[in-house]
Amino acid sequence: MRKYMGVVMLLASFVVFGIRIYDGVVINQNVTGHLKNAADANTVELAEQELTIALNYLEANGLTEGYTSILYDTPKDDISFWYRNLKASQEELRTLSTSSSLEKTNVLMKLRETLVDVGESTKVTMPRGLGRHPHNGIWAGVTTSALIALVWGLVLVLPKEAFQTESGKNKE
Repeated sequence: MRKYMGVVMLLASFVVFGIRIYDGVVINQNVTGHLKNAADANTVELAEQELTIALNYLEANGLTEGYTSILYDTPKDDISFWYRNLKASQEELRTLSTSSSLEKTNVLMKLRETLVDVGESTKVTMPRGLGRHPHNGIWAGVTTSALIALVWGLVLVLPKEAFQTESGKNKE
């Protein structure tokens, strides 16, 4: 019975971690990847096309307002500001069709600065936990429970001898 409970706890935790990974992949495919492409685009048209794909996904999935934080709201977790900033960038790209080459280049550079953070590595600017919004608090609890289940599942599945030290073994 002990090993059965351990296996159930391990499987439950793996399901939770699998869902979290899946959510990350979906956001990467539908938002982050397209925003990175928009930032890397060499033409205004290509940047606008990629930005529009990401914005359409955000709008279709209700990811246009709120905060991704759990305990207290911070500016970096503000989905509304981030979304409005993306929409403003899209509008600027759309109204630039007859501008000079220099102006287009400046707008593309500004777009890149808006979409990506450059530090040790380049990453897309977006609120953390966007894929779990608006249930970030629930997912924090579920993930914590899954971590506890993982540890207890390992304790129940592994033989007791795996946890004994040299001094705890019987000497014959």
